[in-house]
Amino acid sequence: MTGFVEKPEPAQVPGLVHLHTGKVRDLYRNEDGDLVMVATDRLSAFDWVLPTLIPDKGRVLTRLSLWWFEQLEDLLPNHVLSTDVPAGAPADWAGRTMICRSLRMLPVECVARGYLAGSGLAEYQESRTVCGLALPDGLENGSELPGSLFTPATKAAVGEHDENVDYEEVARRLGPETAAALRQSTLAAYDRARDIARERGIILADTKFEFGWDDNRTENGEPVLTLADEVLTPDSSRFWPADQWQPGRSQPSFDKQYVRDWLVSAESGWDRTSEQPPPALPEAVVEATRTRYIEAYERLTGVPWS
Repeated sequence: MTGFVEKPEPAQVPGLVHLHTGKVRDLYRNEDGDLVMVATDRLSAFDWVLPTLIPDKGRVLTRLSLWWFEQLEDLLPNHVLSTDVPAGAPADWAGRTMICRSLRMLPVECVARGYLAGSGLAEYQESRTVCGLALPDGLENGSELPGSLFTPATKAAVGEHDENVDYEEVARRLGPETAAALRQSTLAAYDRARDIARERGIILADTKFEFGWDDNRTENGEPVLTLADEVLTPDSSRFWPADQWQPGRSQPSFDKQYVRDWLVSAESGWDRTSEQPPPALPEAVVEATRTRYIEAYERLTGVPWS
């Protein structure tokens, strides 16, 4: 098991109780019982949270998530209440804070795929399946799939791998009705986002969503399934420039693949199979990664970064 190279001390803010330090976000609860999510500039790769920060990354993730929540709000309710910074919080929380409803979170990473990459590609190469779903022969790295797939995974702790599971396993763990609702909601959100991104010259290859039950909002006496966490950011999605898409190779991307590629290069000097933590990122890699995150934001939203 791996984790943080250097685990940070959480900020102490009057009226807030620190709940969790995640790979990227710090989570607090306020006196009203709402969650306060703060997106930091941390970056994770290969199950390590790296020692080097990417300037503005947390603000990009927050702004992009808020923009996507608006694009999806007619499909799915979300957990955002406000973006007000709590009194007494550090100044750098501005632009990276969301006050959110407290939900009963479901322990499943709801992954949607429209293209073959990552763990899906690895499974396909072994068995011609992804999460137990049969796929045709002849697909390559980066191939478009015949249709959008719901390929869930179990949620892992920091430093551990999420594990791909099949739909039947989700139904066994959560019940058939909840599993069906997760699949329908995940694919509806992915298909909407894929079409929006495509109009802006970006391929949304895959993404993951998290959902929870909102006991304070009900329909027909039942709690409402609600979209949570972050959505459709370069941290949770693979974004590829459409004009450079070419199946049969790794695709140029707007996410942290650039960092992964550097870490496994001879230049980094790091052995991924060892127990040693990865090294600090060089300034050029930091700036190139920041540029990719900002370009994804600008191309998707049409709004200049500032």
